[in-house]
Amino acid sequence: MKHKILLVEDEADLGNVVKQYLELMDFDVDWQQNGRTALDVFEKSPNAYHILLIDVNLPGLNGFELAEHIIQLNSDVPFLFLTARGDKNDRLNGLKIGADDYVVKPFDVDELVLRIRNIIKRKQPVVSAEPAQQKVINIGTTQLFVDSLKLVTEQGEEIILTPRECDLLVLFFNNVNRVLKREEILTKVWGSNDYFVGRSLDVFISRFRKYFQHNINISIKNVYGIGFVFNVK
Repeated sequence: MKHKILLVEDEADLGNVVKQYLELMDFDVDWQQNGRTALDVFEKSPNAYHILLIDVNLPGLNGFELAEHIIQLNSDVPFLFLTARGDKNDRLNGLKIGADDYVVKPFDVDELVLRIRNIIKRKQPVVSAEPAQQKVINIGTTQLFVDSLKLVTEQGEEIILTPRECDLLVLFFNNVNRVLKREEILTKVWGSNDYFVGRSLDVFISRFRKYFQHNINISIKNVYGIGFVFNVK
């Protein structure tokens, strides 16, 4: 299941870029450009979103007003503010309302994605133990818990994956030290082979390299013009 985001940003260019990038990162994004319209949308499905990204300077209702209404409808949903304001009082006001974070423009989109993931992860219910039937794939001391979308690295770090990330890692884990063609990967994991999907694959490969950067036994090698090899010593 994809995590669903309500993005409320009235700047068309920025909103479009953020929406496209978040979707590339496997989020489901509902983009609204007016505070009042966003509230109307949220009122219809107050439990549908995993997180809200709210610009402060909005038409209809400003971001602070919108957040206060949101809390009345669902006090458990996390939200963060996106704003060009750097004033300390604005930041304090946003946090007092209950914001989980406050991102000042211009911001790095990759950092925004990381903050979103961390907030969603913190809000997820704590499970005391993995279910007995949990499917686990082991490579050395690295473990992939398929059902709970969790990767446990050699250092014991727990990383919550998106469903698409998990599908790609399963494919790699089941085909170690073998050349996987790009077309094969894209077809099996995404079900298509176009430009946007190819960009997604490259982003995921870069992310996986960061996940395994401290594990000397695992590496992902480019085979120029062909695909990738998930190397395991």
